[in-house]
Amino acid sequence: MTDRDKLVAIKALHTAVWVFFNVVIFYLLYAVITDHIDHWFWVALSLIGLECLVLLVFRMVCPSTLIARRYSDSDAANFDIYLPLWLAKYNKLIYGLILAGILAGLGWRLLAAG
Repeated sequence: MTDRDKLVAIKALHTAVWVFFNVVIFYLLYAVITDHIDHWFWVALSLIGLECLVLLVFRMVCPSTLIARRYSDSDAANFDIYLPLWLAKYNKLIYGLILAGILAGLGWRLLAAG
């Protein structure tokens, strides 16, 4: 396998993981909006928590990015994932704000139910 082939494989895997976590985070958003806080909500929130922990351990860099750096010297924010440049660049900010909204909504739902 060439370095280019390895980078393509890493980008495909990284993109698939990104799509998975998008499904999870938008499920959380839907669940908070519709007041459907159930077992699956907590499983999904745990997955997001695990992802946040991984990012903290790796100093806010996805581990797949570190692996992809072995096969590319690009400085582009999307060198390691199939996303538009603007989305790759602001990904953590965008999804951090969405997660903050989810957590605020969860707090509101729990207080209202209390």
